[in-house]
Amino acid sequence: MPDTDTLAAPDFSNWSCPLPLRDHPRVVMGHGGGGALSAELVEHVFAPAFGGPVLAALGDSAAVTLGGVRLAFSTDSYVVRPLFFPGGSIGDLAVNGTVNDLAMSGATAAYLSCGFILEEGVETAQVARVAQALGAAARAAGVEVATGDTKVVEAGRGDGIYLNTAGIGLIPAGVDLRPQRAEPGDVVIVSGPIGLHGVAVMSVREGLEFGVDVQSDCAPLGGLVQAMLAVTPDLHVLRDPTRGGLGASLNEIAAAAGVGVVVRERSIPVPPEVANACAILGLDPLYVANEGKLVAFVPRQHADAVLEAMRAHPYGAGAAVIGECVTDHPGMVVARTALGGTRVVDLPVGEQLPRIC
Repeated sequence: MPDTDTLAAPDFSNWSCPLPLRDHPRVVMGHGGGGALSAELVEHVFAPAFGGPVLAALGDSAAVTLGGVRLAFSTDSYVVRPLFFPGGSIGDLAVNGTVNDLAMSGATAAYLSCGFILEEGVETAQVARVAQALGAAARAAGVEVATGDTKVVEAGRGDGIYLNTAGIGLIPAGVDLRPQRAEPGDVVIVSGPIGLHGVAVMSVREGLEFGVDVQSDCAPLGGLVQAMLAVTPDLHVLRDPTRGGLGASLNEIAAAAGVGVVVRERSIPVPPEVANACAILGLDPLYVANEGKLVAFVPRQHADAVLEAMRAHPYGAGAAVIGECVTDHPGMVVARTALGGTRVVDLPVGEQLPRIC
């Protein structure tokens, strides 16, 4: 172990980006929101500390080769509040979030680990309820929880139950899914209506009524991805737009590949209940989290067949083409509005809806 007394403190003055980390000497909620603050924390703090070419790819999961076998490996932590919400629970999120991260590399999830961080005083019945939900979600996703851990923190030092899951899965031969592969001409497809998870969690947490019961879209996407790969293994990019929503995912892909992305606002499937909730609260549906959707960058010659396969699967029934990759404005995402204008879809700086996953 290195002697921590000899490690130099980070020199903020050498960072290439003037905002916003140097304006935040302490962690704020936005650092966990999946937007610009999160990206800069990774770029300036974690990536230099850890190093390595595998981490540098910054995908939903890491693609590694071990003993001649290609594996996808991913980990995630879940701090959602409340623990149970319409359409799911923290247990469902822990399974589906990790399964979906593996699926975005084309992998079929095989095994999960699960860590429970419990606050002293939480009811054992509540822990059992979360564990049962997690186990049921794992069985539904066709994955086994193979190992785990439990820790307890003092009362007041947690928020009931936090979860961490890690997963591994096999990547089929000939599959190479990563954001750097997006290229001009690719068709951008989203697998269904966006924003449902974020609005569902917010509605119960804040006690808001939107005139309709909004259900989270939390679901395992491995089967949908396999149906898409059965059409062609030459998909370029898959990403599940969780924290930061569709807007953040599109920006991350555009930046990684150095391409421009154009989307048509009218083509993006935003359910009326999500649109109404966002209008009331001043939110942009493009930045609201999802937990059972994916966005795909598909070579144009395969787009129609992939879209048909997606719509034939229960978790892709609402799939829609929303845009394309272009050579113009590399690294930037723009939306064509219903009025015929354009607007920049930037990477969000903070976090619209904290604690949604």
